[in-house]
Amino acid sequence: MTKLQDFGWNTTWEEKYKIAQASNKLAKTIPGRVLLEHKHSYRVITEQGEWLSSPSGSFQHTAFERRDFPAVGDWVLVEQMPGEEKAIIHAVLPRTSLFSRKVAGLTTAEQLIAVNVDIVFLIMSLNLDFNLRRLERYLIAAWDSGATPIIVLTKKDLCEDVTPFIQQAESVAFGVPIYTVSSFTGEGINELQQLLVDAKTAALLGSSGVGKSSLTNALCGTEVMFVQEVREDDDKGRHTTTHRELFKIPGGGLLIDTPGMREFQLWDQGESLDSSFKDIEELSSQCRFRDCEHKREPGCAVQNAIHEGTLTNERYNSYIKLKRELAYIERKTNAQAQIAERNKWKQVSKTLRQKPQKKR
Repeated sequence: MTKLQDFGWNTTWEEKYKIAQASNKLAKTIPGRVLLEHKHSYRVITEQGEWLSSPSGSFQHTAFERRDFPAVGDWVLVEQMPGEEKAIIHAVLPRTSLFSRKVAGLTTAEQLIAVNVDIVFLIMSLNLDFNLRRLERYLIAAWDSGATPIIVLTKKDLCEDVTPFIQQAESVAFGVPIYTVSSFTGEGINELQQLLVDAKTAALLGSSGVGKSSLTNALCGTEVMFVQEVREDDDKGRHTTTHRELFKIPGGGLLIDTPGMREFQLWDQGESLDSSFKDIEELSSQCRFRDCEHKREPGCAVQNAIHEGTLTNERYNSYIKLKRELAYIERKTNAQAQIAERNKWKQVSKTLRQKPQKKR
């Protein structure tokens, strides 16, 4: 019999389950965790077995956006269909963390990357694909998610000197732990496994070719993911992982591997931008004028730092670009939210008008 504790179930989730189950509609449901997401269904592990599950009609009717639907890592309340290895999903328990991004392209919509994770492993490779600007984006999204970010630098066996890479990562990741590992030699793998004892859950996040699938296999102690070689001309990889899946690893931890992301546009409008760029925020507080735009104003601490070389132009320009990007997303989502709310109440009014009136 499956023990939900092996998949991260604890007293906190038990309390959430009891609160949700108090509803009459959920009295017959049992909890389970989403292991794999298919196109219109999910693989859910419960104490009574692993079931292919789909959201109920009423669930879908009240779900207005992507984050309303289940995702890999979610704890859901399901009811088994009589005589079948299938179930109906009636509810999603409130999440402890949510990592998302804007979908690739011009569409303004959210894409869920990982939910209910304790740790986010931000994967960068020790080769030509090492990118500080991308790491800045990952850090902002990780802090906003509610999970703890940890930087993992892979392919240590292919790097003669890791020190310059660590120093660069430290320059943008204040206080964030940094690990260097090799999936080929196994160096550093045990240290990562130790971070996930007591059924903690981690998600691997990074672009194609950084070694996420190889790292997943190394952490799991067996080949659960297919691995492709990176291109020799630019050290970039092809998409190996095409879906999200939750795995158990030796020592009792859990791991969610995710598809590689070449494009990573921020979604959340939280306060983590200032936290991730606290060096610039601290400099801004030292400017002579409170409304300093950090251009040509006298007494600008930011421009002085750039002139003295303690702050790079690249980092400051990245900060400005990300700030504009978040402001744009906030304007677009606010407008969309207003439209969605109006459409929702239009539909409610239409439904009420169509209901037959009781005769007096």
